[in-house]
Parts: sequence; structure tokens; C-alpha cells
Amino acid sequence: MVTLQEAKNHLRLEIDDDDSAVQLMIEAAAAHVSAYIEPEIAAAPPAPIKSAVLLLVADLYQNRERQQGGEQLYKNFTFEMLIQPYRSAAAP
Repeated sequence: MVTLQEAKNHLRLEIDDDDSAVQLMIEAAAAHVSAYIEPEIAAAPPAPIKSAVLLLVADLYQNRERQQGGEQLYKNFTFEMLIQPYRSAAAP
């Protein structure tokens, strides 16, 4: 859905040190989004779906140690708005 370079551009990363971690975050975000949308949409995702994946990647990257600080987690309503029109009837 999203390439490593697209994610790095979105994160404004110019170094390669975190490439493997960012790639894992891309895969996790894409899997999460894929669970909510129709399979044919995941095969050729429109811009809102790619944007939703990039939002999740950014959240995962910027808050990768969030749980350790006891901070409260919040829903990302922009993410919800982006995937809502593409949600599968079988989505949780």
C-alpha cells in the first residue's frame, strides 16, 4: 500500500538508520487498514487509504515508546474519516 520511501518522505526522514523499523510499521499499519476494508480496495488503494496508512505509520513512529510513560491513548478521528467510506461490511 505504501512504500518505504513514501513513509520516509511523510516522516521527513533523511537517514536510513530506522528503515527496518519503519518497514515493520508500514506492514503493521497496512495490515490494520486491510482488516477494515474490502480486499479489492486493498489491492489498489485510493489516496485516502494510503493517507490512513501513512497516518498510522507516523503515529507508530512518533509514539513508539508511548506505553512506557503511562500516557493516555487517543483515537485518530482523521484516520477514521479516511477509511469510513471504504469499510467492509464484515469489518469489526
